[in-house]
Amino acid sequence: MSGPQHTELVPDAQGDSCLGRRDEDAKEGTQSSHRMLGFSDALLSIIATVMILPVTHTEISPGQEFDRSMQKLLATRIAVYLMTFLIVTVAWAAHARLFQVVGKIDDTLALLNLACMMTITLLPYTFSLMVTFPDVPLGIFLFCVCVITIGAVQALIIGYAFHFPHLLSPQLRSSTHRAETQRHILLLVLRGPALCFAAAIFSLFFFPMSYLLMVTIIFLPYISKAARWCRDRLVGHGQPPDHNVELFTFDLHEPLSKERVEAFSDGVYAIVATLLILDICEDNVPNPKDVMEKFHGSLVAALGEYGPHFLAYFGSFATVGLLWFAHHSLFLHVRKATQVMGLLNTLSLAFVGGLPLAYQQTSAFIRQPQDELERVRVSCAIIFFASIFQFAIWTAALLHQAETLQPAVRFGGREHAFMFAKLALYPCASLLAFTATCLLSRFSTAIFHLMQISVPFAFLLLRLLVRLALVALQGLQSLRQAHLPPGQASEVDTDTQSLLPASC
Repeated sequence: MSGPQHTELVPDAQGDSCLGRRDEDAKEGTQSSHRMLGFSDALLSIIATVMILPVTHTEISPGQEFDRSMQKLLATRIAVYLMTFLIVTVAWAAHARLFQVVGKIDDTLALLNLACMMTITLLPYTFSLMVTFPDVPLGIFLFCVCVITIGAVQALIIGYAFHFPHLLSPQLRSSTHRAETQRHILLLVLRGPALCFAAAIFSLFFFPMSYLLMVTIIFLPYISKAARWCRDRLVGHGQPPDHNVELFTFDLHEPLSKERVEAFSDGVYAIVATLLILDICEDNVPNPKDVMEKFHGSLVAALGEYGPHFLAYFGSFATVGLLWFAHHSLFLHVRKATQVMGLLNTLSLAFVGGLPLAYQQTSAFIRQPQDELERVRVSCAIIFFASIFQFAIWTAALLHQAETLQPAVRFGGREHAFMFAKLALYPCASLLAFTATCLLSRFSTAIFHLMQISVPFAFLLLRLLVRLALVALQGLQSLRQAHLPPGQASEVDTDTQSLLPASC
């Protein structure tokens, strides 16, 4: 009988390689930027989302009606919120692309990044000043100063990284065009802050121009791309730029990775869901004195008064959760996010960030029932735009489906019809609820709550409903086969069968 066998452990080559890189980074006093990027993504998603708080806390006194002036005030605040949300997402994209150039960080770069993040955290406060004092230019001026400071810190990060080339990405580290690349990157980083510098000056004597310049920052990559296209049409194509110079660009020829888009999106959805419960904790905890005096010490009776608020919370959380579920289901089948898909995702997230406002509107039904119709319509509009831009992402992906989508959800794929129904459910339900309130205004609250209750059940039954609908469609197609030539009838039957979704 043989003796005891000894198994020799073979070290994992990939693990040894990672450990070797970490040891080398430790000797140089550097580290990978991945953890810092995760921290920055989380912080930026929080900052973008909490921009909605000054809008949700728009004060409407109990005796005040939701009249035209109040509608105008709320619409103005929503418009300014959308603008600032999109500017923060531009800063997020710029930060992500900046660290495509900077491959490693040391203590100095980490501290510079913290200074950049600290400045970004001041943006919600300056936005609060903008919406609270719309006729005073100080809020706009301070917002622009924050953006200028962010650009200045990013310029310092670029200058520091290029001064110590071992911090750069491997492509740039070995490039012979580093000086030209540095000038190109600085130009791209500083053109947004330059527009904000002009906006800050205009805020002192003509603030509408400031808003126009700030909106230009959002669309600057697309304006630049259109200007370059026009120039090429007029004067012809110039000499193609060096590959290393084009590595870092705001023109989005190489969109941000699908993983970065998913991480930022998940952050926004998670924070929106959290903001909902924070409102419950702040506004719906009974005062101990009121419990003793009005409800004779019964906390259950006191909580009963907040029943409609809890109903609004559960409905709003279900909306946020199911919109995230639809987003997750879509990106599960996305191979690559294109430029247009990224823009549509940002617009969808901007309206998802407005869902705490929808919650505030629906929870106000019990306090101000005379305004319930207007509040229902505001809530339906927010849900519609948040979901219709999700559906638009799907539509844009289908235009380049071979590049962007997995085969199962392409035209003719087995999950195509199911994905179509999943993404179309909320736009159709919110639009139907909005239309129903126009025809049956007396039942607007009941219609809205019916939508909030029925859509989650529809999601649970969606696959079954889609299968039944496609089977019914197949039955209708079979009725036509008798009137078609045999070959064409077989082709129609095959096309219909290919649309049936896979079983659970």
